[in-house]
Amino acid sequence: MVNDKWYGLGLHFECEACGNCCKGPEEGYIWATEKELAMIAKQLGISIEQLKEEYTEKVGNDTTLIEESETKDCIFLKDRLRCEIYPVRPNQCRTWPFWNMNLGDVDDWNMAAMRCPGINRGRLYSFEEIEEIRNQKCWWDGKDCGPSTKK
Repeated sequence: MVNDKWYGLGLHFECEACGNCCKGPEEGYIWATEKELAMIAKQLGISIEQLKEEYTEKVGNDTTLIEESETKDCIFLKDRLRCEIYPVRPNQCRTWPFWNMNLGDVDDWNMAAMRCPGINRGRLYSFEEIEEIRNQKCWWDGKDCGPSTKK
């Protein structure tokens, strides 16, 4: 495939399981769809109503998982930097670091690398793989579920 993206020859990334993508100190949003919220509630063994009340907040028409108030870490980042909901983590988490904000240009990518030790290391993702990950929406069934999953 011919393309004119700066990452047309691919990018290196290998998750180092450092948890930096889930941690503060900056405040952020962890967007989740209704389907993802239902799967998270099931994983935790609680009702979706309880999940929404205790672990989420609305921002406009969208829902975000809350963060620890002091650290700004994701509420589900637990001991030893393990994600409590990893098997059902939101699409936003699954597509890191191939977010639009990191792929704007080489400087954006390298700024993300200052926080993430796995960027520019490890396996080479082809342009096609990056685009597939970047554009992924409904990881649970492979369909495009629309713009509700933001990056």
